[in-house]
Amino acid sequence: MTYSVFKAASLGAVLALGATSAMATECIAPANPGGGWDFTCRQIGKILYDLGEVDAPVQITNMAGAGGGLAFSTVVNERDTDADLIVAASSATTTRLAQNAFGGATADQVRFVGAIGADPGVIVVAADSPFQSLNDMVDSIIADPTSVAFAGGSAAGGFDHLKPLQILKAAGFDDITAVRYIGVDGGADAITQTIGGFTQAMTGDMSEIVGFINSGEVRVLAVLTEERVPGFESIPTAREQGYDVVAVNWRGLYVPGGISDAEFDTWAAKLQAVADSAEWQEAMVANGLAPFTKVGGDFQSWVDGVVAQTAELSREIGVIQ
Repeated sequence: MTYSVFKAASLGAVLALGATSAMATECIAPANPGGGWDFTCRQIGKILYDLGEVDAPVQITNMAGAGGGLAFSTVVNERDTDADLIVAASSATTTRLAQNAFGGATADQVRFVGAIGADPGVIVVAADSPFQSLNDMVDSIIADPTSVAFAGGSAAGGFDHLKPLQILKAAGFDDITAVRYIGVDGGADAITQTIGGFTQAMTGDMSEIVGFINSGEVRVLAVLTEERVPGFESIPTAREQGYDVVAVNWRGLYVPGGISDAEFDTWAAKLQAVADSAEWQEAMVANGLAPFTKVGGDFQSWVDGVVAQTAELSREIGVIQ
């Protein structure tokens, strides 16, 4: 789908949804009700109002289409200076932007204001796997790139596929196109493939494997966070094992690219207030999110780096030219 089609479609979606008050804060969830983006808008929106950071309840607009591309196009083309607009985002947003999945749109057309929680990435093997550590697995792949097949819940080139490739790149291994990856229909299928012995490892998110950890069916070789995850302190990070990789499915927001620096800073402060609240801490625990707070300019710089790295990896494996 082309960028111009996004624009035309987005206008129809906005007209169908009805006009929004210029004074009310609106949060666009780029998907139908339910799921991560909808949760982000509804939970952050509620807490913003409860804390008094906004004067009226936040209006939630579900704008599904093109995996987030319809919402992105609407913001860029029609609401570029709307300082009362926030948009739910995640790692899927930056991955799609890096892979040019939004019809020519680029990450610098909006401003990424912050992330305040994340579903940690994990590398998992069956409980009876010979791999006792991430180093064991990496050494095996370096010796024979076909020795380990990963199962993941995203298509080839998606976020789950990129996680082990980032680790191998950090290990100095460059022949990443030789690494075997099988994309299946979601994390549950991926972990079943691994437990059943059809693949040697699973790459996914912590929320997908908690039940399997508790049942003793899997061994988590690494969690891809900056620090160990509360409640799962026995699982080492990739960083601890010598691989400087952080890969989390973060939950956060972007705002229109044309707002002022002062307006951006105001949103950063509001989001930080949500992150610091007891309500958000409770919401993270209830929804299986790990602490991951990057707000304001630091987050924007981090996103820029992630987009560049994702684009580089995607070119190497042939997802983009």
